[in-house]
Amino acid sequence: MVGIGPGDASLLTPQAREALQEAEVVVGYGLYLSQVEFLLEGKETFTSGMKKEIDRAQKAIDLAREGKRVAVVSGGDPGVYGMAGLILEILEPHELTVEVVPGITAASAAASLLGAPLMHDFSVISLSDLLTPWEVIEKRLKAAGEGDFILVIYNPASKKRRWQVERAREILLSYREKQTPVGIVRNSFRDNQEIVICELETMLDYTIDMFTTLIIGSSQTYRRGDYMITPRGYKIPVK
Repeated sequence: MVGIGPGDASLLTPQAREALQEAEVVVGYGLYLSQVEFLLEGKETFTSGMKKEIDRAQKAIDLAREGKRVAVVSGGDPGVYGMAGLILEILEPHELTVEVVPGITAASAAASLLGAPLMHDFSVISLSDLLTPWEVIEKRLKAAGEGDFILVIYNPASKKRRWQVERAREILLSYREKQTPVGIVRNSFRDNQEIVICELETMLDYTIDMFTTLIIGSSQTYRRGDYMITPRGYKIPVK
C-alpha cells in the first residue's frame, strides 16, 4: 500500500517512488493513478470509481495471490483514511507479504501552507458520514471542542452535502471565540491551489468542498500576517 501524498510529484517520497517503479500492477482510484501516471508506463493498472474501495482491495489481493507484485495507491498516507486498513482487514494473517509505504498526509500538507497551526495537540475528524454515523461524528466534534484541540477536518463538504460543515461550525462556536483562526486549503500542492485564513465566524463564506482541508485553531492559535501559529509553549525572551 503506497501513499502518494497530496499529488505533487516532488512530494512523492523516494520509498513510494521505488515501490511504484517495482510494481507489476498498480491499483487505485482514477484521480490518484493520474497523479503518478509518469511512473505507470508499461504496467498493468486497475481502477474503479468512488465507493468501490472493497472492489479495488479484493482485486489487488487476487492479483497478489497470482504471484504479482501489486501496489495499491492512496492519496496522502494509506493508513490515514486510506486503503491499508481495508486490505489488512480482508487478508488472512500471514497470507501475503504486505508493506505499508507512508505518504505526506493532507493535514501535514495543508498545515505547511498555513505556517505552523499544528504545533500542539490536534484532532483529525472526517465529516463524511458514509461509513461513520453522524451521531458519532458530532460526539467527536464536541469532545475536540471541549478539549480545546486544534481541529483538522477532512471531507468537509460536497455538492450534495453541506449541512455537516455548517453543523460542525455551529458546534465549535459553542467552545471557541468567533475570531478563532481557520485555515481553508483547497488542492494543496496541486493545480488551482487556494489558501485562505479567515475566522470561525466567516469560514462558510469561502469555497469548501471535497478538495478542501480545514484547520480550525485552538484557543491559543493566532494569525500573524499570512501564517497561522499555535504556540508550543516555549518561553521566548522579550527583546
